[in-house]
Parts: sequence; structure tokens; C-alpha cells
Amino acid sequence: MLNTAFVIGDPISQSRSPLIHGYWLKQHGIAGSYRAIHVKQNELGAFLNGIVDNGFAGGNVTVPHKQAVFEHVKQHDEIAEIIGAVNTVWIEDGELRATNTDSFGFAHNLDERAPGWDNNHTALVLGAGGASRAIIHALKTRGFTDIRVANRGLSRAKELADRFGKNISAHPLEALNEISGDAGLVVNTTSLGMQGEGEIPLDMQKLQSNVLVTDIVYVPLETPFLKKARLAGLKTADGLGMLLHQARPGFEKWFGVMPEATTELRQLIIHDMDKAK
Repeated sequence: MLNTAFVIGDPISQSRSPLIHGYWLKQHGIAGSYRAIHVKQNELGAFLNGIVDNGFAGGNVTVPHKQAVFEHVKQHDEIAEIIGAVNTVWIEDGELRATNTDSFGFAHNLDERAPGWDNNHTALVLGAGGASRAIIHALKTRGFTDIRVANRGLSRAKELADRFGKNISAHPLEALNEISGDAGLVVNTTSLGMQGEGEIPLDMQKLQSNVLVTDIVYVPLETPFLKKARLAGLKTADGLGMLLHQARPGFEKWFGVMPEATTELRQLIIHDMDKAK
């Protein structure tokens, strides 16, 4: 088995994937390596075509290349087809294949941080960008039957509703307080509320007391959105576990072992985030 994997993006210096996979390689005594590689948009095709010749077992794809890699790679699994974006590639039978593990990462993070999160099948998703596709896939897979997508641009929310079909509805962001009262889960996929990005017009007091509020952003670990929910007495789950859990299936494909997202690994990444402040 080839023993080198990668993560590509533009930029890429902020990626914590090398820390994550380096931890697992050491933990399992695997003589492998994992590298962060800066690949620009116009270099993407050449890089992907050279993966086998350069001795890579595969790798991860981060922003802004997830949808472009989907177009480049011919062999996608069903999850990548549904989401329309790729974050993990590997070599199988001499061919480059692709999947998207963000849905897996999102669901397993909440399994760990908030068991029972999928008991109430009504969810509110804030934002209609690429990340929200993986969230909606996870929600549908877990049996959610009422998924409401709220976005500043209603047309993008409608595109998502059309893409995923039954049980998905599109709403303007201004309607948040009207559609949130019976949601069991609220997921923020936007940068709203972060520095210079405006506020999310959601009154936390409108939510039911047993709702779970989560954010896929993990820097900072407690986003302004999560802090607002916590101060309102609501249960919250940060997005760091999504990063850790989405990495697990890729590691298994490249190195043959399904690793665990341990507490020690979580603390390692938090320590690295604190150093970067």
C-alpha cells in the first residue's frame, strides 16, 4: 500500500489535517506521511492526474476545490453524487475515486457530543452554500422529515430544496423567527455573526428549550452564534468534531485502519488553535 496522503487547498497553511493524520499515524505505528500541499485552481488538473505517478494513496480536498475536483474525477460514490462535491480521493484498482465524508463527520460529531440529536425530525439549516449540502444529506440519512433552509438569497435556498427534493423547504433569513419554534436542531453553516459579517436574526428565546444548536465553524471553538445560544440556556455542540470525524474514513482508505476521534486528539487540535490566536 502506498503510504503518503495529502490535503490540497488554496490557501492551505491553516489546515489542521496534517496534525490529525500525523497523530493517527503515530498512534497506530504506521510508517506513513500526510502532507499539506498548496494547489491553485489552474494547477488542479495536473495535480490530480499525477497522483498515482507521485506515489500518493490519495488525500483530502478543501476550499475552494471541492466542487472542481468533483468535475475532474470520473469515479464518484453515491454520497459524492448527491452532495455534488468531493473532500476525499483515493486510488482503487489503479483509478482515482472520490467521496464526501462531511456528512459522516457532521452526524458522528453530534452522536458524540449530543446523543439523541436525531430524535426530533425537524431541523433548521442556516445558509445554502456548499457546506449545507453535506448537512442536508446527513439529516435526510438520519430520518429528518422537515428540513427548513434559510438563506439571505432565497434563490440559493430554493436550489437546495429542488436538489434534495421531498421534505426540504426554502425560506428567507428574515423569516427565521417564524419557522424556528418547533425545530429540534438548528445548524449554522454561515459566517454570519463573525467579525464584520453581520448578525443572524434569530431570537433564541423563540426556540424550544430542548433544541440543540450547532455550528460547523470551529474557529473560534465557541462562535458568537453558539455563545448566544448557551447564554439563552440552550444545549450547544461545536464544529470541531465534524473536522475530526470527517477525516476518519479517508485515513482508513489510505492506511487501512479506521481511527478514533479521541479526547486526546481533540485537545491537541484545541491547543494548536490556542497557539494560533
